[in-house]
Amino acid sequence: MVHYQAPIFSVKPGQGCSSTAFPDNFGEERMKDCKAWIAGVSGTKLTEDEIAFFRDERPWGFILFARNVESLEQVSELTAHMRDLTGRDQTPVFIDQEGGRVQRLRPPLVPNYPSASEVGAIYARDREAGLRAAWLHARLHAFDLLRVGVNVDCLPVLDVPVEGAHDVIGARAYSKNPHAVAEMGRAAAEGLLAGGMLPVVKHMPGHGRAFADTHKELARVTVPLNELVAHDFVPFKALNDLPMAMTAHVVFDCIDPQRPSTLSPTVINTIIRDVIQFDGLVMSDDISMKALSGSLGDIADGIIGADCDVVLYCAGVMEELKEVAARVPVLEGKAKRRADLAEVYAGDPDLSDEEELRAEFSAMFELIA
Repeated sequence: MVHYQAPIFSVKPGQGCSSTAFPDNFGEERMKDCKAWIAGVSGTKLTEDEIAFFRDERPWGFILFARNVESLEQVSELTAHMRDLTGRDQTPVFIDQEGGRVQRLRPPLVPNYPSASEVGAIYARDREAGLRAAWLHARLHAFDLLRVGVNVDCLPVLDVPVEGAHDVIGARAYSKNPHAVAEMGRAAAEGLLAGGMLPVVKHMPGHGRAFADTHKELARVTVPLNELVAHDFVPFKALNDLPMAMTAHVVFDCIDPQRPSTLSPTVINTIIRDVIQFDGLVMSDDISMKALSGSLGDIADGIIGADCDVVLYCAGVMEELKEVAARVPVLEGKAKRRADLAEVYAGDPDLSDEEELRAEFSAMFELIA
């Protein structure tokens, strides 16, 4: 039997990521003055305007895209500069490094990685080998990312595609079977944790049935709640002990027909917190996506008002950064405790041999080529 390795936890595994596992004042010294947002930046190094702005506004974290990547040394310098500005060594620096078409670091800096669906193809032939492949896939991302100061990967994708849905998820999903998605998602999350990285499950409570690309327009799902509970929510509930989740900009007519999940107190509190029973940090998907309408400031305000913990703004345009920062509060209360717990959730990387793991992973895909 092939096994994937378990992570090294900094919190007790039985506690999961419950924000009630720590006292009310947990994190006050760690994150004084951090604000409830994650910011994108414009280029490969911080401009003078960005330096002055972030020194004052102090986002909880940052996120990188291909536009921010030139070389490994440059990315290392950029992430170090970000942490200098916040004054916190544990400041989260996020990236979407999934493999397949969503991969911000690419050759020659790091290898091209297969998509989740290609990992799922191994699982479909051999469950244990597929779980090992999912673990290796994520563990290798951790080798690549942690060495340049990126400590959070927005992975695993737990969406379950259905026939006829938009292919914005498509090959990014492990499987069309929710239980298979849950198993491979768990293996991937543990691979990241074993490498000292934090995972972010996405897109809660589910994007797999959306008939539109939320980068371009709002998506609406019309199936009844019992179908969502039995299918779409399954992977998210199975991984509800993880530290962070990203929302979906999707309207669920049976839950809140007026608002996308990101802006819906009903989705955040009733579905994510009560039905899925997720008590980790909930961050929005990118608020500059076309699925959300209105000014960015109003959107940010609405997200916080819906009890989403942290706002994600990715585009890195200075005037928009200012608009968002003006409307997000300082992290406090449960949101701050969740954020602080997320920061300490991943321990030190395990002692895996990188060369051996890369050879093993490559051999798996050579067998099915």
